[in-house]
Amino acid sequence: MRAFAELLDRLSLTSSRNAKLTLVRDYLRETPDPDRGWALAALTGDLSFDAAKPAFIRKAVEARMDPQLFWWSYDYVGDLAETVALVWPRRPGANREPELSEVVEALRTASRAEVQRLIEGWLDAMEEPRERWALLKLMTGGLRVGMTARLAKRAAAEMGGVEPAEIEELWHALHPPYEDLFAWLEGRSEKPSAEHPGRFRPAMLAQAIDEAVDFAKLDPADYAAEWKWDGIRVQLVNEGGVRRLYTRTGDDISHTFPDLVDALFEEGVLDGELLVLRDGPNGNQVASFADLQQRLNRKTVDAKLMAKFPAGVRAYDILAEGREDTRTLPFAERRKRLEAFVARQASPRIDLSALQPFDTWGELAALRADPPAGDPQVAEGIMLKRWDSLYEAGRPKGPWFKWKRDPFLIDAVLMYAQRGHGKRSSFYSDYTFGVWTEGEGGGRVLTPVGKAYFGFTDEELKQIDKFVRDNTVERFGPVRSVRAEPHAGLVFEVAFEGLQRSGRHKSGVAMRFPRISRLRWDKPPGEADELITLERMLEQMEGR
Repeated sequence: MRAFAELLDRLSLTSSRNAKLTLVRDYLRETPDPDRGWALAALTGDLSFDAAKPAFIRKAVEARMDPQLFWWSYDYVGDLAETVALVWPRRPGANREPELSEVVEALRTASRAEVQRLIEGWLDAMEEPRERWALLKLMTGGLRVGMTARLAKRAAAEMGGVEPAEIEELWHALHPPYEDLFAWLEGRSEKPSAEHPGRFRPAMLAQAIDEAVDFAKLDPADYAAEWKWDGIRVQLVNEGGVRRLYTRTGDDISHTFPDLVDALFEEGVLDGELLVLRDGPNGNQVASFADLQQRLNRKTVDAKLMAKFPAGVRAYDILAEGREDTRTLPFAERRKRLEAFVARQASPRIDLSALQPFDTWGELAALRADPPAGDPQVAEGIMLKRWDSLYEAGRPKGPWFKWKRDPFLIDAVLMYAQRGHGKRSSFYSDYTFGVWTEGEGGGRVLTPVGKAYFGFTDEELKQIDKFVRDNTVERFGPVRSVRAEPHAGLVFEVAFEGLQRSGRHKSGVAMRFPRISRLRWDKPPGEADELITLERMLEQMEGR
């Protein structure tokens, strides 16, 4: 466990993407099987333990020390694993420290009744808080070290001197601890076969366009345009009798959308946007992202939920037709095949993302400023694709561009703050903000309209954290209520992508992708925006 603990510790303290890549690559090179395979599975989110729950960790520590003292410590630190790692009262006589593979194998077969005993024995055997922290993070699955699954796979690719897309292509045919993968990467065996029915294909991504630079170099005739839909990028697969629905990162979400998986009856692989599609006067009409959220991240769905929020895929590319891989064909040819394929399906669950004609960049700008009527807030902007582009994994420069619409901006007042996790566990970094509205007894009061936890620098985080500590007026467990009055408080300029009506929020509105744009230390809270401003924005969006 020591090498794995050191890796997680260094990853958590490293902000550079390239430095993280180097750390994982070197770990995979230097660590023997099967430990490195289990570590890779943990970093990619492919390792979980049904019997290991945070409740067992809390029970174990409360059995060793005063529970109130532990909860005070937990409230101050803000992270369960870090708190337990620091306060754990070791008992002498414990066995040697376990290897990573020993921990994994034990947890995979342990019953719930055995987990607490295992936790106590391992924590007693570990001398350093860093090792105990790594163990507990591994058990709960929340590593929070700033490492994405894609970056971990890229590190494996660098270790073996292969392209990351090759790892992505193989991934769904592999199983932890990936000994066949490492044998190939080290030149000890042949490349594992990617011929795995129902597999995921690495997604092609678009570059953000630089209006001032790119349009001067590009010819409009070389590009097709379509709307950038506000849903979830997915791959719908029917291959060799296996049907799957994947996110763009390869997560299998088929169990959440069984109705949609069954809709693809012809063998092939479609790339498109997962949306809630309802019958409209001109065919399928896209519902708001809030409706799609009712279907996301559920372990099971019932017939009532599927009927209320009918999921569909708006297709914009075809990666395989029958047994033929179409990714090496130019986009113009793939588009013809896609149109024919969707027409043959004739399914209300699968429709086509229509191309938008334009001749000049000025015409495209006008189109971008006028999203589709009847589909409020569901077009995030414009996608541009070269007619001759192949379907390349990753984010190649030039073939595809995304031109998102400008974000909306309001001034809001900080109302509540909560401690973050991982590196931010000592800072109040999660913020709830509000705008002014008329109170029940008259006068102006603040009503919450959103939460944000990014958009500011590390230095600004320290400034906000100090403001929260200096201006706390009430505490609710880990949450602090801060001073927020017309002449005293902190104003955030908040950027967001859209608004939608929400019965779950007291304000009646919910923001899409809110983030802190800048801190307005210069602005009195009384001059922040009012709820009626957001309501008018929403009416304008719905009237498009």
